[in-house]
Amino acid sequence: MEKPDLLIFDVNETLLDLNPLKKAVNNALQNDLAFELWFPMLLQYSLVETLTHKYHDFTEVGVATFKMLAGKMEFSFSEEEIREILGHIKELPPHPEVVEALQKLQNENFRMIALSNGKPSVLREQLKFANIDTYFVDIISVEVVKKYKPHREAYDHVLKKEKVPAERAMLIAAHGWDIAGAKSSGLKAAFIRRKGKSLYPLSEKPDLEAEDMLDLAEKLVK
Repeated sequence: MEKPDLLIFDVNETLLDLNPLKKAVNNALQNDLAFELWFPMLLQYSLVETLTHKYHDFTEVGVATFKMLAGKMEFSFSEEEIREILGHIKELPPHPEVVEALQKLQNENFRMIALSNGKPSVLREQLKFANIDTYFVDIISVEVVKKYKPHREAYDHVLKKEKVPAERAMLIAAHGWDIAGAKSSGLKAAFIRRKGKSLYPLSEKPDLEAEDMLDLAEKLVK
């Protein structure tokens, strides 16, 4: 495979470990499966926003869907309490191999962008807390187009800004839906096989699959 001119990284779960947020959500709702119920709801209703031509930022959608799930589980929280619980998303560590992998890619002069559904201020706080913000030449939120991934406009915005054709860019993600979106938009894609994550069998296959970020970096550098 020809070396991509641009690497576009998903952030949550791909680069950052969501376990601190998972523990906070599970503790608040007193259920070990609460996070596994809430996070897909967050993604589902972000797509509802896009499909109904509306836009509330990812934090607002997160609060709203947490409130929905809490009600279903017969809990009641104030909005301030919910924001405090979900605020753990700003304090996520990178997965253990991420820093080494990003350094390896930077040493090989790969141009790297972070692209997330998260609101801009939260996204920058996340990457700064994880101490990986300096590896990226740009940090982009879908808020600029007000359409959540996997909508094509989210990917196209990055390509236009960077002046890179789709076939010369690669999205890197641990989510099957993100891979599907990138491939349908003409990008190359690399799937990171984080625990519990899988590809969508009905979508186009990624160009690369890797066990983790370091495995991916080694494959790209070869």
